[in-house]
Amino acid sequence: MKKKSKEETVNSMTNKPQNTKEQQRLMSIDALRGLVMLFMLVDHARETFFLHMQVADPVDAATVDTGLFFTRLLSTICAPAFVFLTGLSAYLYGQSHSKHETSIFLLKRGFFLMFLELTIIGFVWTGQFPPEKLFLQVIWAIGVCMIVLAVLIHLSHAKIAFLAIVIIAGHNLLDGISFAEQSPFYLPWAMLHEVVFFETTFGVTIKTTYPVLAWIGVIALGYAVGPWFGKTTTACDRQKTLIKYGIAMIVTFCVIRAFNVYGDIPWSAQEGLVRTAIAFLSLTKYPPSLLFLLPTLGLSLILLAYYEKIQERSWMVEKLAILGGAPMFFYILHLYVLRVFYLILVTIYGKTQGSYYGVDHLYMVWAWSLALVVPLYYPSAWFANLKRRRRDIKWLRYL
Repeated sequence: MKKKSKEETVNSMTNKPQNTKEQQRLMSIDALRGLVMLFMLVDHARETFFLHMQVADPVDAATVDTGLFFTRLLSTICAPAFVFLTGLSAYLYGQSHSKHETSIFLLKRGFFLMFLELTIIGFVWTGQFPPEKLFLQVIWAIGVCMIVLAVLIHLSHAKIAFLAIVIIAGHNLLDGISFAEQSPFYLPWAMLHEVVFFETTFGVTIKTTYPVLAWIGVIALGYAVGPWFGKTTTACDRQKTLIKYGIAMIVTFCVIRAFNVYGDIPWSAQEGLVRTAIAFLSLTKYPPSLLFLLPTLGLSLILLAYYEKIQERSWMVEKLAILGGAPMFFYILHLYVLRVFYLILVTIYGKTQGSYYGVDHLYMVWAWSLALVVPLYYPSAWFANLKRRRRDIKWLRYL
């Protein structure tokens, strides 16, 4: 009996086509999603077990713990990469569906994600239902962006690309605009470009944690670069293009940041090289500044090229791609697993850090994260495989 190769074994377990051009073209996208989710796990473990050590946005370079800063820095790629890949995936979906079908799918999934944020995801963060507070976070923002993209895809591709660049590059020009609570523009502007708390008539306080304007630019950019991943583009050309633009974005960030001319709160030299580096890299995420988006999106492009280049000989890319095949399932699962462990530890040890249970050392956050990778990987891999096998179950696409 012929012994299966490693590649055949992996393909049979995951129900993947064997070494097809389609698989090679798209595996890097899922692999980057998988990497992003692992970084996200670390950051959410920090928010679960190290919340007593608050991190400002942007951080105070003079006082923040060095290890805490670089742990937080690791996660900065997560939201930009995920929103960008959502736009890219929408373009690829549209290659086998009509514009009308793509718009309908984006609308349905967008509203579904907004619903998840207000219910299942909101509950796990607050532990309350109905909640006293709601935080409109990244899943809400992605949902809103998908709804906007459902309209934008009817524009020409050049117009979408132009709009994406204008929003990403120019939205910081609007930072000085603000409205009083009594203004009819207060709430719409907060949803678009300002982090605020506001009271609802239902007695729930809502925080616009992820204002969506800049993220609309990011999802539109992801859609705009879709042709790079078209079937007529060779892998070599795609990788060169991704690396070229990725490096250009990072270099642009360094130049603009060095001269403090635009795009974020100015930085200044601190005492010592490490503190100065922290000040240079301390960027605003809520809402994301131009200088926050340039290096994170640039790095995302480089990683896409790198993963595609090494995927045929890397078990790591295969594993990350399997994990990235069920992003929403993993997202919800890891939040609830962290919440359950937190409640168990509170029950056993009580609230050890003021109003929180927390660990004393940052390395314990990393230990928790590493310990959870395997238990979270296998159910996520099972669900990703289910999505591939049962394409007739349409609701699975929404997770």
